[in-house]
Amino acid sequence: MLAASLGPLVLTACDQAGGPRRESAEQIEAATTDMAAESVEDGSSDFSTSLPQLAYEYGFTFALPGEDLRRLQRQHATLCEQQGPQSCVISGLSTHGSIDDNDVTGELQMLVATRHARAFGALLEEEAEGMGAEQLSADISTDEVSRQLTDSEAYLASRIELRDRLREVRRTRSGSVEELVQAERELAAVQQEIDAARSTLSQTQGRVAMSRMTVSYESTAPVGGDFLAPVRGAMGSVGTILGTLLAIAILLAAVGLPLLGAALGLRWAKRRLQGAPAEA
Repeated sequence: MLAASLGPLVLTACDQAGGPRRESAEQIEAATTDMAAESVEDGSSDFSTSLPQLAYEYGFTFALPGEDLRRLQRQHATLCEQQGPQSCVISGLSTHGSIDDNDVTGELQMLVATRHARAFGALLEEEAEGMGAEQLSADISTDEVSRQLTDSEAYLASRIELRDRLREVRRTRSGSVEELVQAERELAAVQQEIDAARSTLSQTQGRVAMSRMTVSYESTAPVGGDFLAPVRGAMGSVGTILGTLLAIAILLAAVGLPLLGAALGLRWAKRRLQGAPAEA
């Protein structure tokens, strides 16, 4: 009978003890969710900077004959456009030089989504290899921007808090007219600071999300060689030698002719002096 009477009391106590625990857990979970939502809304979440944030830069250099250089550059640009604007964007494209002289250089600048930048670089290498291009370099560099993101997010959060306080002062209209006018001015200034901080934070986040990729192109002699290339080289050497000899001849003439004229003049004057006493 004692056990039967104490059983309900024990169950009731357990329910009362468990009830507050479940309610506290639900409150904590709800509060955590609200804080995360507010952080995402304000752009001040700390979860994005829990891991090192790196801004990547990729660089590739390919060498191939001048007539194929521009074609490879166009194919690489088309390959970027096929990925879509969310994955790859062309930020610059340039080509300089003459194809006839086989002296052409080019550059293609792109912004590629970091999550598959290395895979896209492999596609560029495969495309160049298919055209017989020689890869001269492949570089990857990083810039650690975690501190910049943390500072920007903290500054933005503080400015947003100050803005909310100033809005509350303006809403309640507590204080004198001068204080309200000053609060309005401060509110406008703080809003400008918030916009600038958001812009800086967005740019830094963009550097992390999109990697810079620069592809350089250099022209080389055709792989199969050129039959007249040695002849043109020999003719160029002959022209250089003849030009050097002509320069030497001009230099000797410029220096030697005045000296020869002076020597002949002295000899003529000496003969005149020797002939004058004999006549006397």
